[in-house]
Amino acid sequence: MTYPSHPSSNARPEAYVLKVACPGTRGIVAAIGNFLADRGCNITEMAQYDDEDHMRYFSRVVFRTDTTPAPTLDELRDAFRATAKRFGMEWEMRAMAEKARVLVMVSRFDHCIEDLLYRQRTGEMPMTITAVVSNHEALRPMVERHDIPYHVLPVTPDAKAEQEGKLLQLVASTNSELVVLARYMQVLSDDLCRKLSGKAINIHHSFLPGFKGAKPYHQAFERGVKLIGATAHYVTGDLDEGPIIEQVVQSVDHTFGPERLVAAGRDSEKMALANAVRFHIERRVFLNGNKTIVFK
Repeated sequence: MTYPSHPSSNARPEAYVLKVACPGTRGIVAAIGNFLADRGCNITEMAQYDDEDHMRYFSRVVFRTDTTPAPTLDELRDAFRATAKRFGMEWEMRAMAEKARVLVMVSRFDHCIEDLLYRQRTGEMPMTITAVVSNHEALRPMVERHDIPYHVLPVTPDAKAEQEGKLLQLVASTNSELVVLARYMQVLSDDLCRKLSGKAINIHHSFLPGFKGAKPYHQAFERGVKLIGATAHYVTGDLDEGPIIEQVVQSVDHTFGPERLVAAGRDSEKMALANAVRFHIERRVFLNGNKTIVFK
C-alpha cells in the first residue's frame, strides 16, 4: 500500500516508538527502514546495538507518520508482524503520547515516592501512577492528597502468599504495566518475582553487599568510604541482584557523618530510581540475560 506525500499542515504528526530485540543477522536495519519508508513514516531517532558475543541485536526507533491519510497504530502493528516474524523479533510499538501505567509499592520511607509523585504532577515523567500499595498506613495522607488510591496489604509469614495474590489482582485491575518498589522493605517471593519479570524495578543503596543489615550508612561511615550511591534494577528472586538499569554515585569524605551520608544516599536513591523508571517507560531498556541494554 502506498501513501500520498504529506500535506501542508501545522499539525505535528503522531510519534511512535518501535522497540526490537532479535538474533543478530544481516538486513535488519534495512528491513525496519524500508518498512517505515514504505508507509510514509519518517525516522526521527534511532539507537542500535549488536551484542556480538551473544549474537543479539537491539534497536529503539522513534518515528512520525508523515502522510495523509496516515496509517493508524493498529495498522502499523499488523503490517509489521511479517517483518518481525522473518527476523524472529521480540518487539513492541507504542504511541509516544501514551502514558505508562505504574503501580508503586512503599513502606515507611517517603523520599522516593514523593519524588515520583512530583515528577508525575509536573509532567516530567510520562506516566500515570495507578495505585500505591504499602505494608503500612504511614504514607496514606501524602498519597491520597494526589487523589491516588492507597492500599495497605500487611505482610506476615502466614499472609504473604495471600497478600501477593491481592497485589497481582491490583496490577491486573489497574492495567499497570510496571511495578516500582520505592523503598518497599519486604522481600518478594520467587513466584511473584517470576510473574513480574522485566516489569518490576527496585532501588537499593550501593553499599550492598559490602554493608548488609541494619544502618548501612553508619557502617559506611565507620569504614570511611569515599563513594556512596544507589542502584536501580529489575526485580528477581536473587535479592538485590537483578539486571541493573541505572547507578548513581557521589563523592563523600571524612566530613560526612552518618546523618549527612543518609541524606546524600536519599538523593542518590531518588535520582537512580527516577532515571530507571523513565528509561523503562520511554522504552529505552532491553533485557539481555542478566544485564540490560539502555539507550539513554
